[in-house]
Amino acid sequence: MSRSGGRVGFGYDLHRTRVDRPLVLGGVPIPSSVGLQGHSDADVVLHAICDAMLGAAGMGDIGELFPDTDPQYKDADSRGLFRDVRSRVEAAGWRVENVDVVIHAERPRLTPHKPAIRESLMELLDLPLDCVSVKATTNEGLDAIGRGEAMACSAVALLVPA
Repeated sequence: MSRSGGRVGFGYDLHRTRVDRPLVLGGVPIPSSVGLQGHSDADVVLHAICDAMLGAAGMGDIGELFPDTDPQYKDADSRGLFRDVRSRVEAAGWRVENVDVVIHAERPRLTPHKPAIRESLMELLDLPLDCVSVKATTNEGLDAIGRGEAMACSAVALLVPA
């Protein structure tokens, strides 16, 4: 198997909104009237990036590594899961070169929070500013995301040989 070039992985995560839970995106608490329903803290940004990294490394997905049937991951801080995934990817001989994410949410408006999310991702990945991109979009009132019933994140990660 050649490792002279990089590998690209794609990740996607979606969670229903829930009124009695805090909203955490990219490891950053976001002021909001709704949070996300999930076994862990339901951080769609970190979950999508984890799946992108794991996919690029050919290592499965976070549902396999941290199943929602395992009580040890109940209400888990996704930053810990993220660090675990990054360690596994690095142990397999890869390092993350850059990530690009798109958060899909009708509300709250995320533009004011994108810099903090980007900073958090830069720290978690030990990457410079120009290697981490965070974008946000609405679904223009269409589907569950557009109705505010869910939030999602799409992510792409480039891995290169360590």
